[in-house]
Amino acid sequence: MSDATGRPFANTAERSLTDRAGEYLLQSWAVAAAEVQKLIHDPLELVTRAVQPVLWLMLFGEVMARVHGIAPGNLPYIDYLAAGILAQSALFVAIFYGIAAIWERDLGVLQRYLSSPAPRSALVLGKAVSAGVRALSQAVIVYALAILLGVGLSFNPLDMLGVAAVIVIGSALFSTLSLIIACIVKTRERFMGIGQVMTMPIFFASNAIYPVSLMPDWLKAAAHVNPLTYQVDALRSLMLKAATSEYGMAVDFAVLIATTAVLTAIAARMYPRLGY
Repeated sequence: MSDATGRPFANTAERSLTDRAGEYLLQSWAVAAAEVQKLIHDPLELVTRAVQPVLWLMLFGEVMARVHGIAPGNLPYIDYLAAGILAQSALFVAIFYGIAAIWERDLGVLQRYLSSPAPRSALVLGKAVSAGVRALSQAVIVYALAILLGVGLSFNPLDMLGVAAVIVIGSALFSTLSLIIACIVKTRERFMGIGQVMTMPIFFASNAIYPVSLMPDWLKAAAHVNPLTYQVDALRSLMLKAATSEYGMAVDFAVLIATTAVLTAIAARMYPRLGY
């Protein structure tokens, strides 16, 4: 069986599916590229975002490094902290991404997005990817600081690609969560309040600055369902020469990817409601 051009129907269907997938990725990238352009035109944002990891690593890290027994094994505390601060920096970039969506609604940009033929999930995915790209700039800052502080980093190319992948996936996860919150609260004032309330519990109920084994039982339970815990675990294993994954890299990536997929699906359904 063949179509009017003589091509088998099966191949036509396969090509159609491939075309749709390619178009979907292009639509997602177009949204991401537009967001990245904003960062290129406002490089001062990179400078201001560098302040927080500098304070955590050079002040908090140097002081707490004098307290022995926090980091597991013989790992220096400043090494242990570096991955946690990188995850924290990416989290803070991503978790307030929803406020940009509210700004877009107020400026009329959201209506143009929603009137385009692109699937809603492609719009959400594009914004998630752009959050990951922004977070990669934080990785450059944290790596530079870590080198200055003598952290035992791994510069294996595969490890560094893994770090980039974890940052992008983790940022996509928290940016879609942020977008869902924005769709619920719909105002900048409410979002800022909720965003500030959320970031600290997510950060402290993780293994970013201390091991899960030191936590009380109720906090351990929270840490084990916190995606940031698995992001930090993967980053620590990939960034440092002397660290290994506590949960296993397969588990870390599975949790991050599955959670991102679920949140993207939810955000795609809720995103149009932000415009009303």
